[in-house]
Amino acid sequence: MPDASLGHGGETNKAFLILIKPVLGADTDLQRLSSSAMAPSRKFFVGRNWKMNGRKKCLGELIGTQNAVTVSADTKVICALATAYNELARQKLAPKIAVAPQNCYKVTNGAFTGEISPGMVKDLGVTRRVFGESDEKVAHALAERLGVIACIGEKLDEREAGITEKVVFEKTKVIADNVKDWSKVILAYDPVWATGTGKTATPQQAQEVHKKLRGWLKSNISDAVAQSTGIIYGGCVTKATCKELASQPDVAAFLMSGVSLKPEFVDIINAKQ
Repeated sequence: MPDASLGHGGETNKAFLILIKPVLGADTDLQRLSSSAMAPSRKFFVGRNWKMNGRKKCLGELIGTQNAVTVSADTKVICALATAYNELARQKLAPKIAVAPQNCYKVTNGAFTGEISPGMVKDLGVTRRVFGESDEKVAHALAERLGVIACIGEKLDEREAGITEKVVFEKTKVIADNVKDWSKVILAYDPVWATGTGKTATPQQAQEVHKKLRGWLKSNISDAVAQSTGIIYGGCVTKATCKELASQPDVAAFLMSGVSLKPEFVDIINAKQ
């Protein structure tokens, strides 16, 4: 399969949203990610966000490789592509693999050339979406009854300064202020310093932040929301780290970008086996 690369610099704002449309029952699978410790019967979720990468030929090869992978019945895979290639993916991906577009805008209508509104997304039958940045997008997406996977994380200097908890909690509050129905929300811990840099949070670091996030939800929203909200890991995941990360009690899933374009994604998809 092709080994594409992201080819981008470090990202600076990780208070963004990932809104994914699950298909063929995947909505239920995502809701079952919730609880402070994953039950053995709970599905493991792997999101492959291909971002702005690939052309028809390359994506066709990626899709072919994905279709050839034997995926555990306890694992759910979702592929997020640039909007232009969503129909291609729907036609070619195996039915068990869900498809997600990658973007929608923060207002209902208007003179915004090239943008896609949440209402347009919903009109196409999409219930979850992937896109970057902004609590405003959270609010508009939720207003259209789209589900969200909201990514939050700290920069390297913030981690080194010992303020990871403060930064993550502040970004969670910005998102929480726009949420009325927590059943439509999944949180992803996506440390900026471990995204697109080759650096990786240790399984223990990921678990620590996930556990604290659940504690924040309990203290600031409710115990029920804390128990029912899925918290997934969106930082760098590799073949070498995936199994230990997947074994952490509060790491319910992975959200991958660069590595999802490489052959080792097969090992990561099957990290729970």
